[in-house]
Amino acid sequence: MKVKRYKKDDDITYSLGVTVTMEFLLGRPSDVKAVLLHPSFDSKETLDKILKLCRENNIPTEIDAKAFNILSQKENCFVAGVIAKQPQTLRPGNHIVLVNPSNDGNMGTIMRSALGFGFKDIAVITPAADPDDPKTIRASMGARAKVRVQMFGDFKDYRAVFPGNSLYPFMLDGSVMLGNVDIREPFSLIFGNEATGLPAWFSTVGTPVRIDHGHDIDSLNLPIAASIAMYESTKGKFGGMPAEVSS
Repeated sequence: MKVKRYKKDDDITYSLGVTVTMEFLLGRPSDVKAVLLHPSFDSKETLDKILKLCRENNIPTEIDAKAFNILSQKENCFVAGVIAKQPQTLRPGNHIVLVNPSNDGNMGTIMRSALGFGFKDIAVITPAADPDDPKTIRASMGARAKVRVQMFGDFKDYRAVFPGNSLYPFMLDGSVMLGNVDIREPFSLIFGNEATGLPAWFSTVGTPVRIDHGHDIDSLNLPIAASIAMYESTKGKFGGMPAEVSS
């Protein structure tokens, strides 16, 4: 299969790596158009699992070293999925709302945390990073296969679709400490751009919230702040099971 470097306007994207591609084979097999294998891939057990899933879902496989030179700069990438991009629509319920996020890696990390805390619907207000960029997908460790992402041109467009959600923008102006907020479902946790945060007018939207921290730093980075907020808003919902920590 002929591959090319990803562009945002393409109708396909790529899952780079064994774990990421497996998540698409398990979570969105109908969107996997092909699986590419590097000839140096020598993990027989994992290869057998991949080939079994591909056979079960009529997904073609191809051994092609050149494709990896085009798609990945990492020498340890031996499996890649060719993924059809599909328009997605959020379902009613609790949402993460990202207003103008600019970093693919941050967006992918937030997707991974969101899935871990039970959030499967993420609204993205443009302009924004690309949720289907292979860098985003790889940073999500495959969570992109299991979360729905819908793009909105303006926050008002999102609000018009989900007028019943309680809104919790994370910012300093007029805000209440997270631990003192009664978060009512269905709700939307709203986060701003990595560098600029949310526009000031969000202080009049819903209940502004802040995460207190020591004065030796000026702010938490976006994925950490979002993860803390997701943890606090879902605390006690997962039966006290310990989380698995991985890099």
